[in-house]
Amino acid sequence: MKTPDREQPTEMPEACATTPMGRAIRLIGDAWILLIIINLLRGPKRFNELREFMGHVSSKTLTQRLRALEEMGVVQRRAFLEIPPRVEYHLTEKGQEFGDVIAAIEQFAQKNLSDLVEPVTAAQ
Repeated sequence: MKTPDREQPTEMPEACATTPMGRAIRLIGDAWILLIIINLLRGPKRFNELREFMGHVSSKTLTQRLRALEEMGVVQRRAFLEIPPRVEYHLTEKGQEFGDVIAAIEQFAQKNLSDLVEPVTAAQ
């Protein structure tokens, strides 16, 4: 049986974890991360506020993405010493800069993709 010339990789290429450009691609390619950043561009949010704004994201997924963004220095978690405990997430300076990238994507989309009728799916 002949195998296809190009096989779809099942794992993320190593370069996406080890190079700055690869890390940026991972940020841009993750819809949940983009939605978190878009929502935090409007100001600090609590966990459940983010979940509400984002729709069908699970708590586990949101927690994982927020932790990843914290590790990258894009989001900062601020805990308040109150009863009941209160935690807010806000964008760092890096996160605010990422807003420029999102604005450029939105500008591209409005200019070049607004006339599409049917949703575009990735090539399989």
